[in-house]
Amino acid sequence: MGGPAPRQKISLFQIAIVLIAGGAHAISMAWPFSFGFTQGQPLWWLQLVAMGLLAGQLDAQVSVRGWKRAAWLGGLFATAMLCGTFWWLFISMHTYGGLAAPLTALAVVLLAAFLGLYYAAASALFVLLAPAKRAQRAMVFAALWLMAELARVQFFTGFPWGEGGYAHVDGWAGALAAWVGVHGLSFLAAFAAAWLVMSLRAHHARWTTALCIVLVSVTVAWLPVQSGPQIGPAPAEPGTLSVTLLQGNIPQNEKFESGTGVATALSWYGEQLNAARSALVVAPETAIPVLPQQLPEGYWQALQARFSQGQQAALVGVPLGDMATGYSNSVVGFKPVAAGQKSAPYRYDKHHLVPFGEFIPTGFRWFTNLMNIPLGDFNRGEVGQASFDWKGQRLALNICYEDLFGEELAARFIDPARAPTMFVNVSNIAWFGDSVAIDQHLQISRMRALEFNRPMIRATNTGATVIIDARGQVTQSLPRLTRGVLTGDVEGRSSMTPYAWWTARFGLWPWWLLGLSVVGWALFKRR
Repeated sequence: MGGPAPRQKISLFQIAIVLIAGGAHAISMAWPFSFGFTQGQPLWWLQLVAMGLLAGQLDAQVSVRGWKRAAWLGGLFATAMLCGTFWWLFISMHTYGGLAAPLTALAVVLLAAFLGLYYAAASALFVLLAPAKRAQRAMVFAALWLMAELARVQFFTGFPWGEGGYAHVDGWAGALAAWVGVHGLSFLAAFAAAWLVMSLRAHHARWTTALCIVLVSVTVAWLPVQSGPQIGPAPAEPGTLSVTLLQGNIPQNEKFESGTGVATALSWYGEQLNAARSALVVAPETAIPVLPQQLPEGYWQALQARFSQGQQAALVGVPLGDMATGYSNSVVGFKPVAAGQKSAPYRYDKHHLVPFGEFIPTGFRWFTNLMNIPLGDFNRGEVGQASFDWKGQRLALNICYEDLFGEELAARFIDPARAPTMFVNVSNIAWFGDSVAIDQHLQISRMRALEFNRPMIRATNTGATVIIDARGQVTQSLPRLTRGVLTGDVEGRSSMTPYAWWTARFGLWPWWLLGLSVVGWALFKRR
């Protein structure tokens, strides 16, 4: 009688494959090197290769029911993917936070491994549920991958930085983003990559199917990027707005120091706000790095008076609040008011706060106490705050990585008559040095422009300060890590894309329903 089959283990070759594939997935969002391709360029085909390598390794586990091995392979892939994506957190915690290098590296790896559990679970479930037919199997893989991405969007306040769909901002996104958004692109990319690999792995390789998948993918990727499709009759467009975007390049280790960075910021931004001649001037997140009541006498009043009359307005990043009511990371808007009238300045308060930087998760105060980072627990603004109305445009503010959450931006599109005509992002990525974080954030903003068919203007401390048109293309930019002023004209948009319409009403629920429906169908077939 034969004994039990020997227990199979993961080989070093398999580990190497998934780790390399995870790293490739990370750099597909923004190429971090200065050779081979343009630095900062997204590589849609590399994301497909990475997904295909993972799908092939998991598919090999189906016949032997190796769901535990699949969990390890998926978890290792995700850990490598996420470490390669947000390794720059090391800079903020170690260089500027003063956390010991070994502890900082461990913290980054542990965060990646924790988030990788979503993908480990998805990989294990794939092996347990995989149907016999290759196309159906690829659909199950894509649905589970989608739900792992959605979990990263929503659970524990959400941190979906580096989602696969962003690699397609110059590929598939031009034709599809206005319909399905970044999550839909992640799903379609996972499905295409898995179906191709699984077709090639079949006992009788289906080269015709594989060739069709490749041809369709390449064709869609090369479709010309047009303005997004719209729902309903074409509304009158709001015209153009002249803008001035300020990039102070205040070193992060000086930014909140009263004798250096604060003085430099108040002097330089004050001069530029006074000298600007465009219809709108935008200064970045915490351009004024102290509370208004801490400013030199007359500074805040002079700023208000500067834009209280005439034909100019300003948006300025500044912390607001006090000990009694709490503090917020905010943008204040100044614009002229009619003679004899008084009007409070416009105010936008950041809603989606950064864990450990802007709020301290329960049970982790000990960790933040190890770092010397200013700011702390901020109050949250509401989702869907009012736009800043100026010159016929409705300007939707978002601060720092808030533009990562398209479903929250979509809340402002529920009423077409009040929907934004353009987005304004103010950021301070100086926390992460001269790293690929700048390029990654740029691709995120470009994806939002494509999804909503809206231009995005970005005023940042160190980069990327740019003007992005409604097609997701950068039309003007400042060099990163330089002090400068960017001027240009931005054309607003009023049409409603399918993505904006359904996401404003249903949020992420259609994607969860898709994923759960496919999994439920696979469970039914296993009975």
